[in-house]
Amino acid sequence: GRRVALVGGNGTGKTTLLEIVVGHGVADAGEVHKPKELRVGYLPQERLDVPSGTVLETAMEGAEHVAALARDLHRLQHELATTPASGAAHDRALTAYGEAQSRFEQLGGYALEAEAQRVLAGLGFSSSDADRPVRELSGGWRMRVELARLLVGRPDVLVLDEPTNHLDVDSVGWLEEQLAAWTGAVLFVSHDRDFIDAVANRVLELAGGRVSEYVGGFAEFVVEREERLASIRAAAANQARQIAHAEQFIERFRYKATKARQVQSRVKALERLDHIEVPDLKEVRARFRFPEPPRSSRVVAELHGVSGGYDDEIVLRDVELVVERGERVALVGPNGAGKTTLLRLLLGELAPMAGEVTIGSNVQVAAFAQHQADTLDPARTVFEEFKAAVGASAAAAAKNLRTLLGSFGFPGDAADRLVGELSGGERTRLALARLMVEPVNLLVLDEPTNHLDLPSCDILEDALRAYPGTVLLVTHDRYLIREVATALVDVRDGRARWHPGVDERVLAPGSPAPAAFGDLGSPGHTKVTESGRSTSQKRVEAEARNRRHAATKDLRRRVESAEKRWERAEHDVADLQRQLADPSVYDDSDKVKDLVARHDTAKQAAADAMAEWESATSELERVLTEL
Repeated sequence: GRRVALVGGNGTGKTTLLEIVVGHGVADAGEVHKPKELRVGYLPQERLDVPSGTVLETAMEGAEHVAALARDLHRLQHELATTPASGAAHDRALTAYGEAQSRFEQLGGYALEAEAQRVLAGLGFSSSDADRPVRELSGGWRMRVELARLLVGRPDVLVLDEPTNHLDVDSVGWLEEQLAAWTGAVLFVSHDRDFIDAVANRVLELAGGRVSEYVGGFAEFVVEREERLASIRAAAANQARQIAHAEQFIERFRYKATKARQVQSRVKALERLDHIEVPDLKEVRARFRFPEPPRSSRVVAELHGVSGGYDDEIVLRDVELVVERGERVALVGPNGAGKTTLLRLLLGELAPMAGEVTIGSNVQVAAFAQHQADTLDPARTVFEEFKAAVGASAAAAAKNLRTLLGSFGFPGDAADRLVGELSGGERTRLALARLMVEPVNLLVLDEPTNHLDLPSCDILEDALRAYPGTVLLVTHDRYLIREVATALVDVRDGRARWHPGVDERVLAPGSPAPAAFGDLGSPGHTKVTESGRSTSQKRVEAEARNRRHAATKDLRRRVESAEKRWERAEHDVADLQRQLADPSVYDDSDKVKDLVARHDTAKQAAADAMAEWESATSELERVLTEL
């Protein structure tokens, strides 16, 4: 029932810790204990081997224990058919078959294929993908198949290393629902605040080689960490004053015979003292800063009646789109719907099948591709790779390259590390550094936060908000979209729809699609700019968005709070039941009465918390439906 998020800076050892837990790595000291029959499912950041089967076959492989039971049933059926109807052997086979069939049904064996299809659909696969060989898929879709395999297998413990990296917004929302209802245990690494808040009921922070545990989601973790740090700092300061006072006494009376006993007592006390250490939570942070870009024309890019795709297959049809200077537009929608196709049309990497793409005057583009970090040369050092990419540019001439690298989180000797030794987040930072060092006025970013730690995501967010140019952003990080985007383009079903501002209903998978502000596929559509709408219209829209966000936010907090109270009360009930099960307790009648009273109180608290949780959940569902 524990859903634990493991957070920490890039390179602190999160993946190393997960690999030790699942047995893929060996600890230098200490032991890992787990029951012999425990089934652990592990999703690494990247899968090296490629399954030979189809998408559906691979997903169903996760339930190998169910498949083994199916083979036993088949064997027992054959045994029953070939054994004389009367006799002990037939009776034994019949009993074994009944037990196996009951277990098979209990594990959902008869519905296994349907369950696999459901999971694959939730992760973005269409029904026609079921029979596709996994080898034909890209790396991101192969990781989805691997995630489906784990979810279908329902292991006792799910260990997931950045599971949202290869998912779109819709699939992330679906996965949140699955993991929040997971009956086993979940341990996962993620840098997505919304995902952590929706799934985790515990947060483990790995910093300075140590792990600290916090109860609740990401919001509670931030508050509790600050309170804990403040308490530790206060205790450390108090101890420092006591040590200083003792040292002054020792120094003052060191050579006074009448004070020798007191001096020695204080010396020994200082030797025995356990010094309070304040955790060093200074992370290596990339200080993303964009050089001042040249000014572009008011219209940065325009698509008129554009259809695009590959070979004879049309992916997007009749797109009408105008992107103006200074806008920060987030492209959202399921994978494969055409977000990357739309970006390639804008960048001129893909010729339109119909229509016209126009780029404004003096527009200078820099593009960050989703797998750009994978193109880095692992044999080079960070400095060599950065120098090769920047070359003899004006930016490089104006500043020392090592100073530039330091601002992106590679100070001093860190610049001389081999690229192959970097973590996924560090490679992403280096790829972004190569991109951001040159002044451009149109940034096209495809999943820039993949593998970035939370501090680096925060600073990238600040840099994008302050960036005076134009941004086209593809990301599954809903928090980043809310904080950065000024408009959304929802790409799905071969169409692209424009939404001014950030409409939560577009980011909430499964909720009814809102009426689009404009259908970019409608003939004759012209995007209405902010300046073309009245102040009252904008105020009404903003107030409506704020009301929806506030209503949902409060209810979600109420649901989470009730769930935590319920969990704590159930823990108290279980603890008191263990005490009441001890025969020695009944030698003390007063203690028994106290335990029984406390047990009744805890049971009532658990029932009240459960009722509150059910009420809050129903209210949240009602509000979401109405919105």
